[in-house]
Amino acid sequence: METHSIKTWPESAARLIAVAAGREAADLVLKGGVWVNVHTRELLENHDIAIADGRFAYCGPDASHCIGPATEVIDAKGQYMIPGLCDAHMHIESGMLTPAEFARAVIPHGTTSMFTDPHEIANVMGLEGVRLMHDESMMQPVNIFTQMPSCAPSAPGLETTGYEIKPEDVAEAMSWPGIVGLGEMMNFPGVVNADPKMLAEIAATQNAGKTVGGHYASPDLGPAFHAYAAGGPADDHEGTCEADAIARTRQGMRHMMRLGSAWYDVETQITAVTEKGLDSRNFILCTDDSHSGTLVNDGHMNRVVRHAIECGCDPLVALQMATINTATHFGLERELGSIAPGRRADVVLTSDLKTLQINRVIARGVTVAENGVVKVECPHLKWPEKVRKTVNMGRMLIGADFHITAPKGANTVTAKVIGVVENQAPTKALTAELSVVDGMVEGDPAQDVCQIALVERHQGTGGVVNGFVSGFGYTGDMAIASTVAHDSHHMIVVGTNHADMAMAANRLQDVGGGITVWQNGRELALVKLPIAGLMSDAPAQEVAETADKMVAAMAVCGCTLNNAYMQHSLLALVVIPELRISDLGLVDVTKFELTELFEKGK
Repeated sequence: METHSIKTWPESAARLIAVAAGREAADLVLKGGVWVNVHTRELLENHDIAIADGRFAYCGPDASHCIGPATEVIDAKGQYMIPGLCDAHMHIESGMLTPAEFARAVIPHGTTSMFTDPHEIANVMGLEGVRLMHDESMMQPVNIFTQMPSCAPSAPGLETTGYEIKPEDVAEAMSWPGIVGLGEMMNFPGVVNADPKMLAEIAATQNAGKTVGGHYASPDLGPAFHAYAAGGPADDHEGTCEADAIARTRQGMRHMMRLGSAWYDVETQITAVTEKGLDSRNFILCTDDSHSGTLVNDGHMNRVVRHAIECGCDPLVALQMATINTATHFGLERELGSIAPGRRADVVLTSDLKTLQINRVIARGVTVAENGVVKVECPHLKWPEKVRKTVNMGRMLIGADFHITAPKGANTVTAKVIGVVENQAPTKALTAELSVVDGMVEGDPAQDVCQIALVERHQGTGGVVNGFVSGFGYTGDMAIASTVAHDSHHMIVVGTNHADMAMAANRLQDVGGGITVWQNGRELALVKLPIAGLMSDAPAQEVAETADKMVAAMAVCGCTLNNAYMQHSLLALVVIPELRISDLGLVDVTKFELTELFEKGK
């Protein structure tokens, strides 16, 4: 594996000292800018920054003594010099891109550090998939750290994954150079009940001196929450309201507030800081899940910081939440997250702290983007051919695979329905009275109820589990299928017509994975994601264009939700309440048990 390396502090310390003292010349000097100091929350006007060996050497009022004949000098007058932005919790696979193409997409937006949890590919390919993501991440010109996935499957006994992550896998990964901790501990019932496997993974991480990621996706803040906090997770990003934010920080967790493509959880929680006055050092901003269209059209961490400011957060506090707070949480405060001597020279030049227009991005002392244009290569790993052959349904599907048989003798049924909640990850457990025709139950567009099916795609079993979903607003004959189906990543098909549902599923098997939208027997849009059925190694712009067509096609089919595809992709996420679907059946996540599709006696 090639790595895009930077000298360690011990390797560069003598030169950094010499440059700061004026005995040697710097490689690069930024002159006359406003130094945004996230340690002291100050704006220091007309300051200089000197860089050597990819690290900050001198930060002060005048770096003239650091300039030699070969020193590159950048005039930063009139611009703010802010630390490179850090995303504290994210899944690269949600961008539909490989690490290289994800990096290429976010670098122009000022993101220079990412803390990623590749548990999507872990569910499909196991430890080998994690290693591939880790290795390509290490090759990039920005900092992409990896958290070893903790839960594949995320809820044992409620879903079947392509591979299972075991404690010995976690222990092995802790020795890899880019691993900074354990990915989000989604099996929160396992932690609450002191499951030996979960505790072994947490122990392996803590024994390695690394950070344990949290995921407590329950509104219950009683004894179960306190038991989870006692289990060791150091952070959480699943809060949706102010009370969640307060509860977590009081228990010593760092609370992460996310703004992804469809998760809008900052505005409802940042009041814990802006109104309640809690210590902002314990709050962190992140994206969690952002698809390629959001990255290309709207931004990345600059978008999150901008949104936090719009929600009433002081710009300097918001910047701390996206820089030094993140670095400190992962034990990397001496390595990144601020403009200070010895740290990696990750710095962004912007003319406005509120709108965060990104003029120049410097990573490890090198200009990597300027005015939206990437200036460096983002190297690709040579992915093995088998990563493109992960969609195995075992057979071609037909319309009859999506028939739902009514209970014997029933004229109507009371069906349990997954209720989509716009801009949030949780769903609602709804019910609907549905008619029975010729012994079969179908959705009812008048009630905004259509069918959902989970198609097994790892072992070729040919299995199909059917149910109902509400909230998308689909009308007419249509179907949308996706092999991105967090977290087990089988195939999710939502539709109003059985024939369209079968054609959509078969299409994805043919192309090796992705997302497809069908209407009246015709394909309206296709996003090819051949790598593990999750990602494309095509440029982000190309993937974003196909994703935009997919979103537009969903609208043609009647969908009005914001970023509804993200909601679609989470319908099988059996660790977030209230109701989900898996390859084993319908899952009541409030009880963590399988449940019947129809209410008894109805």
